Amino acid sequence: MKRYCYILIPFITLLICQILKFIIESWQNKKLMWSRLFYGAGGMPSAHTSFSFSLVFTLGYQEGFTSPFFAIALIFSMIVSYDAMGVRLETERQAIAINQLLDYVFKNQPEKRGKILKEELGHLPLEVFAGIIFAFIVSTFLNIFL
Repeated sequence: MKRYCYILIPFITLLICQILKFIIESWQNKKLMWSRLFYGAGGMPSAHTSFSFSLVFTLGYQEGFTSPFFAIALIFSMIVSYDAMGVRLETERQAIAINQLLDYVFKNQPEKRGKILKEELGHLPLEVFAGIIFAFIVSTFLNIFL
């Protein structure tokens, strides 16, 4: 099982993270948020960050924290995290503004309004940091017991 750890641990971390998001958002909204289990970006913790950083930590544990594989995974995971907080967060803000603008323009003709843009896309720095911590905890546990 150890030879598959580089693929299993990130996917297990992603699955657990999505379940955690489902629980958190269902509790906050006081209704079951089924869509959170299968798709959806944004929210606490960052699943993208957890997914990529779980590979970073697994490579660190298995290959060493000075290995070139660890360095490569760390660099790409930092790009993923930066993108989640930067580009995707700005895209989220633009979608909110466009939706508000279209609602205003087509308030008397809602049938012409068109599709509502998805607004929940990016992450706040705390959500990304929580994703890194979550990845560390889950990947550490799985590297010990898997």
